[in-house]
Amino acid sequence: MATDSSARTSATTTVTITGAGGQIGYALLFRIAAGEMLGPDRPIRLKLLEIPQGVRSAEGAALELQDCAFPLLRDVEVTDDPAAAFDGCSIALLVGARPRGPGMERADLLAANAGIFGPQGAAINAGAADDVRVVAVGNPANTNALIAAASAPDIPADRFTALTRLDHNRAIGQLTDVLDARADEIARLAIWGNHSATQFPDVSHAVVRGEPVIAALASRLGAEAGAWLDEVFIPRVAKRGAEIIEVRGSSSIASAANAAIGHVRDEQAGTPWTSAAVVSRGEYGVPEGLVCSFPVSSDGSGYRVIEGLRVDGRARDRIDASVAELVAERDAVRALGVL
Repeated sequence: MATDSSARTSATTTVTITGAGGQIGYALLFRIAAGEMLGPDRPIRLKLLEIPQGVRSAEGAALELQDCAFPLLRDVEVTDDPAAAFDGCSIALLVGARPRGPGMERADLLAANAGIFGPQGAAINAGAADDVRVVAVGNPANTNALIAAASAPDIPADRFTALTRLDHNRAIGQLTDVLDARADEIARLAIWGNHSATQFPDVSHAVVRGEPVIAALASRLGAEAGAWLDEVFIPRVAKRGAEIIEVRGSSSIASAANAAIGHVRDEQAGTPWTSAAVVSRGEYGVPEGLVCSFPVSSDGSGYRVIEGLRVDGRARDRIDASVAELVAERDAVRALGVL
């Protein structure tokens, strides 16, 4: 796989987006076509995959993309055929997923999404470009990425990731408020585990303007800093999606699209530190093969877990709880015969 930036810009990059007629897809399309995800010198071909009922919506978005006359956009194809959608794609954003409905058990949700992400993984395996990279955005994202990877046996598993960048951004947003800091002044925050209410937003390695976040919180909140982390910060980050639904009447749209763009941009361009769910190789005691969120870095050739960080007992308990949930999801999917 070529990683040289000049090689990347010499040809058009095919980007496939599933669920492209939905709200997150709509929020993604125009920013990708404008070059915000892959840069201002990388031509784009978009392939929009939808279920038959959603094709007209995606076709409408394609008309708007044409009307924007984006200099980088070479072509837009709308289809309900996964084989056509993933043919030749180098980046796949798996946005479309079955949401959890009233009375639906988690096992039912996993089964429904296995019926979506399994065939998509198989189509990626059959037709994607040799350098393909895949990010599961639709929930349950970690296990959906696991299902897709298992269905693509000819593609290295580390090409499949899941989105926890939204949680990472949410955590930074909460810290900017209490620390009176800009987002770009906070670094080395980590999201561990599942993209669910069990996730662990960890500030133990984070810094703000070069100062440890723990020390900065103590300066501002005094003896209440620990309680704020445990009783306000961690639960609010974990449950932010539910809070947004309650306030605006629908789920996160723009922030989810923004996180997906940041996830791909940093994987492709490189970053010293962010959070992403990647296939575990046993780092930090996480069972090998699980798609789990870690602090990661990228040199432009894919995300790698940042190893050697100190994990204290408090963090260990929270990480273990989230990993246990991932194991339970994996086992439930195995019982369906998918893995």
